[in-house]
Amino acid sequence: MNPKHHDGTAEAEKSPSTRQSQAYEGLRALLRSGTFAPGTRLTEADLTQRFGVSRSTMRAVLVQLAQEGYVTSEVNRGVRTRDFTVEEALDILEARETLEAALAGKAAERATEEEIEELRRTLQLMADCQANGDEAGYSQGNRTFHQQIKRAAHQQTLARAYDTLLYPLVMRQYRDLTVPHPRTGSLEEHQAIFLAVLTRNPEAAAAAMRHHVGSARRALLLRSARDAED
Repeated sequence: MNPKHHDGTAEAEKSPSTRQSQAYEGLRALLRSGTFAPGTRLTEADLTQRFGVSRSTMRAVLVQLAQEGYVTSEVNRGVRTRDFTVEEALDILEARETLEAALAGKAAERATEEEIEELRRTLQLMADCQANGDEAGYSQGNRTFHQQIKRAAHQQTLARAYDTLLYPLVMRQYRDLTVPHPRTGSLEEHQAIFLAVLTRNPEAAAAAMRHHVGSARRALLLRSARDAED
């Protein structure tokens, strides 16, 4: 009998490795999007229902995510989303600064004309969002811009290293919601990065990106200092 007709669903046709991979990508995306607050307990029962996989499959997914630093697993506490110390957060932000500066430099050397036009359109979108007070739209444009720089670098080793960073989780935990968004000077910093890419100046692109990303690390240092005084 043809298994396709016997099972009657597309899900049944998927191999265990495919189901595990899809559950991994889905949960990882949720974690990176900030859906869960730091320290949130994740239960196998809830996750298996959400992703439609077995408990053994979800257990394997959680083990992989724990190895990559997205979650922690402790006796009597279960699996929880990662909660970063200030020192861990600063380490991650410093690594991001180094990697993104290198990617921006490569983008200045290797970006295609089409990729440069995509960056230009994203910048215009960000400018429009800032003018209209659309914070969510600006944030999305900001994420798009950084992803476009990464792709325009055409440097897979750097890109893979960048993708392993837990930066979105750090910002979910430490972003100061009392500070106006977008941050003053943010758009101008993106424009400086773009101009350096446009003029094929890798040194300027790397420096502009380092300054831009470094602002997040400096803001975190200021916040942690304020918290220590309270």
